[in-house]
Amino acid sequence: MTTPLEQLSPAEIGERLRIARETAQVTQAAAAEAADMARTTLVAIEKGQRRIRINELQRLAQCYGTSVNALFRQEAIQVDLLPKFRRLPGSGEAGVADAARLLTELARAEVELEDLLGIQHPRNDPPRRPILPGDVRAQAEQDALEVRQWLGLGLAPVGDIVSLLELQLGVRVFSCKLDPRISGLFAYEDSVGACMMLNANHRRERRAQTAAHELGHLVSMRGEPEVLLDGSPEQTREERYAAAFARGFLTPMRAVTQKFQEITAGSSRLTRRHVIVLAHVFGVSREALVRRLEELGLTRPGTWDWFQAHGGITDQQAREVLGDLASIESAGVGTDRPASLRLGLMATEAWRRELLSEGQLARLLHLDRVALRALVDGFAEEQAEADGALVLGN
Repeated sequence: MTTPLEQLSPAEIGERLRIARETAQVTQAAAAEAADMARTTLVAIEKGQRRIRINELQRLAQCYGTSVNALFRQEAIQVDLLPKFRRLPGSGEAGVADAARLLTELARAEVELEDLLGIQHPRNDPPRRPILPGDVRAQAEQDALEVRQWLGLGLAPVGDIVSLLELQLGVRVFSCKLDPRISGLFAYEDSVGACMMLNANHRRERRAQTAAHELGHLVSMRGEPEVLLDGSPEQTREERYAAAFARGFLTPMRAVTQKFQEITAGSSRLTRRHVIVLAHVFGVSREALVRRLEELGLTRPGTWDWFQAHGGITDQQAREVLGDLASIESAGVGTDRPASLRLGLMATEAWRRELLSEGQLARLLHLDRVALRALVDGFAEEQAEADGALVLGN
């Protein structure tokens, strides 16, 4: 009887070993030393030029914090998004390269945990709408409205776009602390679907804008990766489309117009209170809201600049207007979660079943032991609270 290892070609074995090594952030020199072989031998193995021996394989698996079975399961999906990002101009910059590597490794971790737990990843890609000749902004507005209708949102505000992407569309969304210049990253691979990363250092409403922008890329040109840089100009048709799609998705023209008329009824001028309430309703920044009003002709061009020149619209003013509701506008909401909700749940389940050790999980999720312990302790508390509750499936 042949083993899974014997059924794989040397090239596929080498590729899986390379991905496992890069995921574990181990250099070729360190891996070769751990496996008691020359670095040139490891290079030949990763290139498929030499078949690996079982004792070498066992030592490499231990060095990479995984198992031989995990490496060579027949159904295992190999995730490698990095070549896509390397083709992008400017992707060699340290911050961008690190962010692309982290997105790739977290996507690999999620796929590995799904495989380990026997979970099938839900996929519900939105209809694709290639960018057509003509007015790209008008097309983006229409496409955003169609995606809203397809999702059953109608004109209602999007309360939590990250949960919508993750739970309704099956997008793999990660929120990590990145270089401040980077707002987000997007990549799509047929085998794993859409993957996004948002900068956890940014405010909640700004992350929502980034997520909607990347959704625009998923709809229009999902095969092309993207790195969204803070303040980057909308120079290409693709970027203008994504930016307009984000505005149309989060602040639909008809919904904004209706709510604007309701909130400003009886008033002869736009006030800070109006802006604060409208921004809160649609879950966008105050600047994004005012600029959207300008774009739709609901207020004069330059209105935001006028507010800025006259003291701006501050967080303190928002707290005074919104009261307890202002707490959800906090910059820190969601930024201290060590992993996405889905990834965290799978990791804690793998730990509970003793499928992976604490050290293996820490390396897989790129967490230190303290953060990982907080994650599994939280799971343990939930399990204790659930004692006596109904068992799933009964």
